[in-house]
Amino acid sequence: MGGTVRGAGTLPAEMTRFIGRRNELSHARTLLSRGRLLTLTGPGGIGKTRLALRIAAETQRSFPRGVWLVELAALEDGDRLAQTVAARLRLGNEALGDPLTRLVEHAAGERMLLVLDNCEHVLDASAELVATLLSAAPDLRVLATSRQMLGVPGEHVLPVPSMLLPEDDGRSPEVSDAVTLFADRAAAMRPDFVLTPENATVIQEICQRLDGVPLAIELAAARLRVLSAQEILLRLDDRFALLTAGSRTALPRQQTLRAAIDWSHDLCTDQERLMWSRLSVFPDSFDMPAAEQVCSGDGIQRGEVLDLVVALVDKSVLASEERGARMRYWLPDTLRQYGRERLAASGEEHGLRERHRDHYRTVAEEAEAAWFGPGQLAWFTRLRAEHPHFQAALDFILSEPGQAQAAMGLAASLWIHRLGFGSFNEGRGWLGRALALDEEPTPYRAKALFVDGLLAVLQGDISGADRRVSQCRAVEEALGDVPDLTRARVTLAGLVALFQGDFAQAVPLLEDALARHQTAGDAGNAAVTSFMLTTACTDPGDQAGTVHAERCLALCEAHEAQWSRTHALWALGLDHYRHGRHQRAGTLVRHALREKPLSHDQWGVAQCLEVLGWCAAASDLGERAATLMGAADATWQVAGSALSGLGHLQAGHQQCEAALRTGLGDAAYTAAFEAGRRLTLEQSVAYALEESPTPAPPPPGQDASAPLTRRENQVAGLVAQGMTNKDIAAELTISRRTAEGHVEHILTKLGFTSRAQIAAWATANGTGEAGEGRRAAR
Repeated sequence: MGGTVRGAGTLPAEMTRFIGRRNELSHARTLLSRGRLLTLTGPGGIGKTRLALRIAAETQRSFPRGVWLVELAALEDGDRLAQTVAARLRLGNEALGDPLTRLVEHAAGERMLLVLDNCEHVLDASAELVATLLSAAPDLRVLATSRQMLGVPGEHVLPVPSMLLPEDDGRSPEVSDAVTLFADRAAAMRPDFVLTPENATVIQEICQRLDGVPLAIELAAARLRVLSAQEILLRLDDRFALLTAGSRTALPRQQTLRAAIDWSHDLCTDQERLMWSRLSVFPDSFDMPAAEQVCSGDGIQRGEVLDLVVALVDKSVLASEERGARMRYWLPDTLRQYGRERLAASGEEHGLRERHRDHYRTVAEEAEAAWFGPGQLAWFTRLRAEHPHFQAALDFILSEPGQAQAAMGLAASLWIHRLGFGSFNEGRGWLGRALALDEEPTPYRAKALFVDGLLAVLQGDISGADRRVSQCRAVEEALGDVPDLTRARVTLAGLVALFQGDFAQAVPLLEDALARHQTAGDAGNAAVTSFMLTTACTDPGDQAGTVHAERCLALCEAHEAQWSRTHALWALGLDHYRHGRHQRAGTLVRHALREKPLSHDQWGVAQCLEVLGWCAAASDLGERAATLMGAADATWQVAGSALSGLGHLQAGHQQCEAALRTGLGDAAYTAAFEAGRRLTLEQSVAYALEESPTPAPPPPGQDASAPLTRRENQVAGLVAQGMTNKDIAAELTISRRTAEGHVEHILTKLGFTSRAQIAAWATANGTGEAGEGRRAAR
């Protein structure tokens, strides 16, 4: 049986501090106790070997015949695998017979752990050896590391994730695993290095840019010998040139970041490498139809895309995650940069960007065509996931000469995305850039003018919307009789009059628009116009508002348009309120609010909160009414709008406010109103749906700037000042990509979708003033 004794083995002593990985260690121990083969998978530099050694060290008492590490990196092929393992287990030389036979004889009846490190380049041989040994030795356990699974029966696979970042673990940067790793390795390079709250924020940004990959973090920390943390951060756009200072005793592929990725690239087939470079055109996660459409052709058949994506996932190049009914895939940032270099060198980059643009233009057009139907909310979710791709497509198309009309078409076709997420400012920014490129009267220009006018109305920018009405009329006159242009222009003119509070002018215009939509068979716009007509019919002695609201609701229900139905319920509730049926009005509006997806319709949420405030006032719940109106005010700002520009609601608001100030007194009204403004969106909705007249105070850590880190509060304050990402980067002495990352984290944490929402939130909460941002940066 080989004569091994308790405690025998080949585990090396740790040379550096082991940091983090508590969850992975626990999970690995569980899997190793349940099965006989555990494979740690992940991309290069993710820490598979280090984790495997720690697992082996912590479990070695369970293996009386030892824990044996066999490093396979130096093997050029699998022919000598069995001999290498036999030699590591001290079973003598080749002259003693077949090494596989000796291994089987040795392992039989022995309770031991065999650690096979770096199996990926001899995968088939490793799989065959492990299968043979496990079949012959029931007490043997095998722990393998590889960039892809072995594919052996009974194998348990544990993908090794990135080091935990502050956003992942909810802790401050100073105690995040990734930041702790950087700081530990930095202290080894510079004995005077001390982690502080100030430099921890910069180091956090470095770790985030490096995807939390331990090897990259350690290589970055090594650069502290000659660069400050801030200088390292600013140089990460050229990370492959920067991160080259690995240990001289490490394997060659662990001495530089590029070498680590070159190793993964070399393990791929020619087609997989081509697919990798083409997938780098996606700036964010993508789905399988996108990969098939954009990456097929010229060496990759459409039917081959699925297998290539699977292969890249298996080889830890692509990450994947199930989101709703779709799988999403993405290249980590470093692997994307590597692929983008290869794509640029191949000469395919421009063509791939065109294919990317065309695919997402098709997605936008499909969403627009299907917006008024049972898939409304699914489309909202999908469009939000594809938002970075729309940005990339718009940026590309606007940089191409002669593409102004196509840019207008793409920017305008995303109108339902803008309404669903309240990203009015961003939408108008893209539309404005496209419209400025070409003033030739075309249907594309007319549509872009209409959509920009619509977004302007919803923002309360009535003068801007009125200008778009005039420009639409000029295009219409130049093109002649085009019914679709006329009905769009009449609709926009009616909305402008409505939001100015000019109901006498709004009603006939909107009735004209409604007739045109009905003639065209456009149920979606007929429902929207009926909704607007309901708000315009303010006479409680007239039943016209009721007719329009009921038509709107019937159209929404007939077409199973769930999101639009919530607006129809609100309109019907408003009509009941105007007719004095306050209890019924509140019930309908609460029903609408309860069904609203909060992240999709903050503008609609604000409407509901406002009218529920009026209903509460009518029921003599003065404090509750003022609180709801305050919550509505904050939500209008978050949605990128303001009640002062919404004339169809302003009169009702002013009447209710005047009555409340009289009943409660100015001080009490103001106190309740401000309490409502301090509620988060979720708290506001929860309060509105309760019958209790007293709002729950915001829980600790939920009001003001608490949801954000200190640096994120600074960035939010600078966004509120109108700064671009480039301006923010210069102000805080960070890279532009880091500034973009902060803005994205703020959007995610607060559930927002536009910079306007961040600006409104920061202004409302007094967050991140410019002076504070400058002082902290220095």
